[in-house]
Amino acid sequence: MKEPLGIIAGTGFYSISALKNPEVKVIETKYGQAQVTKGTWHDRITYFLTRHGTKHSVPPHKVNYRANIQALVDLGVKDVLAVNVCGGIDKNVPVGGLQVVDDFIDFTKNRISTFFDGEEGVNHVDMTNPYNQDLRNVLIKSCQNLNIPISDGGIYGGFEGPRFESKAEIQMAKQMGVTMVGMTGVPEVVLAVEKGLRYAAICIVANPAAGLSNEEITMEDVQKVVETSAAQVVQVLDEATKILAQ
Repeated sequence: MKEPLGIIAGTGFYSISALKNPEVKVIETKYGQAQVTKGTWHDRITYFLTRHGTKHSVPPHKVNYRANIQALVDLGVKDVLAVNVCGGIDKNVPVGGLQVVDDFIDFTKNRISTFFDGEEGVNHVDMTNPYNQDLRNVLIKSCQNLNIPISDGGIYGGFEGPRFESKAEIQMAKQMGVTMVGMTGVPEVVLAVEKGLRYAAICIVANPAAGLSNEEITMEDVQKVVETSAAQVVQVLDEATKILAQ
């Protein structure tokens, strides 16, 4: 039997109706509590974790990323599929479009971004390929099977939040090659890699990043795009879990 699958998502994803026999569990870890929903998806035990809580009450800089990752490890998860709602910099990916990123730059400032802070010893973990290529291929193939346009490859820029980025920050990130900006993908990916998890992320463009359109960014507009795109992303995850179950 395959190990349990982990699904992590944020804004707009507070439950997944495709999970059969869902059961909410609170997992105690040495880093604090994490709430997960246990169910089955294509006959595979799956743990769904929503970063911001079921009522979007936890801001991105307050998410207990270490507890979330440790909980999945303690539950026996080896593979994690993540969903990130992003501001788009890549002009080739429109609002509502999807991209499977393959690298990141960490612009966060005040987060605990490692398990190796001395208590668990010192370890320098390789980050050459933080997003697992096999899982990336599964997400890309899932989109192709469903005839959903997908951008293969990109750089996620993780910012502190909870404010949106400034125009100058976006121009800086753009010059560094960043294609997507968000507030939750880092340190999540780092912690997953440190714990030996296979991790891949699919990003939804909820809005053009600051200064790339004539409109101000509002949460209302972001929510509207996510509401439209969420069903499509769940379709992709459903196809991915089907492929991984084979």
